[in-house]
Amino acid sequence: MQNRPEQKPIRILIVDDHPIVRDGLGLLLGTDPDVHLSGSVDGAEKALAFIRRAPVDIVLLDLRMPRISGVEVLPAILQVQPTPRVIVLSSFNLDEEVYQAAKAGACGYITKDASGSQILEAIRSVAAGRLYFPHNIAIRIAERQERSGLSRRELEVLDMIAKGLTNKEIAQVLMISQFTVRTHIVHIFDKLGASDRTEAVALASRQGIITFNPS
Repeated sequence: MQNRPEQKPIRILIVDDHPIVRDGLGLLLGTDPDVHLSGSVDGAEKALAFIRRAPVDIVLLDLRMPRISGVEVLPAILQVQPTPRVIVLSSFNLDEEVYQAAKAGACGYITKDASGSQILEAIRSVAAGRLYFPHNIAIRIAERQERSGLSRRELEVLDMIAKGLTNKEIAQVLMISQFTVRTHIVHIFDKLGASDRTEAVALASRQGIITFNPS
């Protein structure tokens, strides 16, 4: 296949707080003439500053970073003009993280243990205007979209349940009635398919909805 003479390399920005990941991706991208590594930064704020002064075509964005996560910074990235397309990276394969990234506007998703050929395929697909979600991930996103997600307040209540707070304590923290807390909990159980608090926390943790570290 002949490349058009005017076709320019795909400009890439890597955003990841782990130097070894940035270095590895940089070496991979350096082997392909169709892509150009425009930059590599270790956090969300630096990513925004970079693309505001030097437009790129694709942002490879780590989902889990200190201070501001990939999902949190995604909307801000998509407000920058010209708008880059975002492929999120993760060491994990959690349903909720993938769903939230897609919902926030990510065009692709790859795990950090993906092969070099998979990463380059994702970059080319997304640069061409297509979505790139591996088949098994795409199925789970579709399944997740069929379920009603937890509201912001329900997530707050669930997080407090995971920390061991009682209904009364949750009501005091959120400044709502215990009746309202009980209503939120009923909705949480229904949406997660849980029968009690312990099961709700376990299911939410397994799906990546919350991070639960039992003491």
